[in-house]
Order: sequence, then C-alpha cells, then structure tokens
Amino acid sequence: MKRILSVLRTLAVFAAVAPAAFGAHAQAPQPPEIAARTYMLVDVTAGQVLAAKDIDAPVEPASLTKLMTGYLVFDALRAKKISLEQKLPVSVRAWKMPGSRMFIDPKMQVPVEDLIKGMIIQSGNDATMALAEGVGGTAENFVKLMNDQAKALGMNGTSYKNPEGLTEAGHTTTARDLSVLATRLMKDFPEYMHYYATKQYSYPGTPASNGSNRNTLLFRDPTVDGLKTGHTAAAGYCLVATAKREFPGVGPRRLLSIVLGAASENARANESQKLLNWGYTAFEAVKLFDAGKPVATPAVWKGTESVLKIGRDDAIVVAVPSGSAGKISTQIVRPDPLVAPFTKGQSVGSLKVVLGDQALAEVPLVALEEVPQAGILGRAWDAIRLWIK
Repeated sequence: MKRILSVLRTLAVFAAVAPAAFGAHAQAPQPPEIAARTYMLVDVTAGQVLAAKDIDAPVEPASLTKLMTGYLVFDALRAKKISLEQKLPVSVRAWKMPGSRMFIDPKMQVPVEDLIKGMIIQSGNDATMALAEGVGGTAENFVKLMNDQAKALGMNGTSYKNPEGLTEAGHTTTARDLSVLATRLMKDFPEYMHYYATKQYSYPGTPASNGSNRNTLLFRDPTVDGLKTGHTAAAGYCLVATAKREFPGVGPRRLLSIVLGAASENARANESQKLLNWGYTAFEAVKLFDAGKPVATPAVWKGTESVLKIGRDDAIVVAVPSGSAGKISTQIVRPDPLVAPFTKGQSVGSLKVVLGDQALAEVPLVALEEVPQAGILGRAWDAIRLWIK
C-alpha cells in the first residue's frame, strides 16, 4: 500500500506542473533549442517538469530499457531472492547476445554484482540477459515482470518485449514514463545508485578497452552521477542523465534530463548538458517547509487531539523562475471539517503554490501524526458543536 501511495504522489506532483502552466503574469523561461526528437527536464527535488517536448510520443528506449531491468534486479536483491556475491551461469543465449557486450561466456560463473556493473557501465546485453534469466527464470518471464512493474509505476505508455532494449516490434516507451521510472529508481533504491556513477569497469579476462561508461557526462561534469545511455539505429542516441548540485538554504537539488533521438553520442551528451545547465540557472529552488514540519495545524473533530498536524515527511521545495521567489504565495486545499480518525501518512489535502495568477505546483499533504477517534462522550460533544457550527 505504501508503494502504491508513493506512486500516486509521484504522478500527482509530475502532473501538477508543466511549462504551459505559466501565463502572462508568470512567464515561463524558454528552454534552449535541443537537437533531439523528444526531451524532458524534471526538477526531481521539487517534483516539477521544467521543460518538455513530445513527452508522450512513443519511442524506442534502446538500452534505456536496462533502467527497468535494474529496478527489478535491485528489488530482487532487497527481497533477498539473490545476493551480490551469488554467481549466475551464462547461458548460450546470453553469450550470443548482439550489440554492446560485457564479453562473458558459458564457461563462466559471474557474480551478480559484476553482472550489474556489466549491464550499467558497459551496457552489456549479455550481462543483462544473464541477470534477467537469474531473476526471472527465463527472459520471457522476466519481461512479464517488467511489464507488471511498469503498470504498477503508472508507466501507461510503455510496453517491454525484451530486457536489454534491442529493436523489436512493440518495444516502446515515452519520455514521461522514463522520467517516472528514473525518479522511482533513484528514490526506491538509493543504495545501488553508485553503480550508475562508476566511470570504469571491466570483468577479469575481458577486454579492458571495453571498460568506459558510455555516459560521457560523468567525465565532463562532476555533479552528474547517472544514469543510462541508449542507442539503436531506430532509437537514435539517447541519454537519461541526472545531476545533483548544492544550493544555500535548500541543500542538494537534483535535476533529471531525458534526451531521446539525438544525432550522435556527442550530441546526446551536449544536449543533455545544455538542458541541465539551463534548468539550474533559469529556475531557482525555494524551500517552503522543512521535512516533517507542519504546514498547518487545523482543528480536528471527534478525535483524541484538538488539532491535526499536516505536512510532508520530506522538505517542500518548489522551482520558480529565477528572480521571482519573493512573488510566490501558497494556499492549502483540504476537506472541512476534518473528522477523526486519521492515520499517520493519510492524505489530507494539498498545498498550492501560485506565482501571479498561475499555479506553479500542487504538493500533496499528509497527516504527520496519528489522531485516533475519541471516546463516545467526546464524539457526542463534538457532534453537537459541529451541528451548532
């Protein structure tokens, strides 16, 4: 249930803001010209879309498919279905995978951690197939798990046909779905994100020349720490990149760029860097409330407490056009009256953030503490008070 609620909150925040939300009184900064078929820039910290082009158009994900494969592998690790030290066999099918490779063969028994590095850093289709067979039993069963997970995450424009991303009819996704997947990957499995920032890796006995991470932004920008590249003739050159930079009064601010269908390896890196730099300069982050701090304490009826503390477990941060931080206002939207019981984490309403006469964001609010139902006398007394009110 917690994971389902988290998905809904993620989708609600992403759906709340888009560049089109800005009007004449709150002009949206215009993104730079991006040479790609489709692109998207998300402020992950604020949960806002800062720039977008054709984000619901179906596209081939190429090796960005491996983001979902990684999600399921990490989930299996957390559930202790596999371990990092466990050695997996290399099937003939995995060995013969075309495209990018880790260069493993059926004579090897390869630790899961090395296969993860081979999949992420070298984009190895052979490593990916070995992991898919190790987690799912067969590649076909693993693909079913991929599609089930995509549905659970709300990735309604995605259909997987294989775990590695080679061109296949019906194997498609969208930039919007990739933003949801990448954001949830970082949020749900932070303990495994260091693999995406690793610049060099090669498995003993395989060519060292094959060891550089395909994400060249890792070598250019020290604030970039992921995530994944992709390329096929049909998909073009693709990159899902993320950066984290520190800002006074806000702390770490993470942006996520998605560039799909660029013309070359260099172009996808350049266009992604352009988007990230623009996002950090065209928008500033404003921390409205610290993590766990009440946004409001409205009266609650028929409960053991007289007020209900509402807010969020994480800090409430919004991205606003640079120079406009002093012009924003907030409004709480919630049911009235609030009648107990309330459980901790229960959805209570939302915080609307407005610039001029245009909505910037709508952030879901929850009960920060439990408020049980009062006894029969307390409920009866509040019932009379409510009737008089």
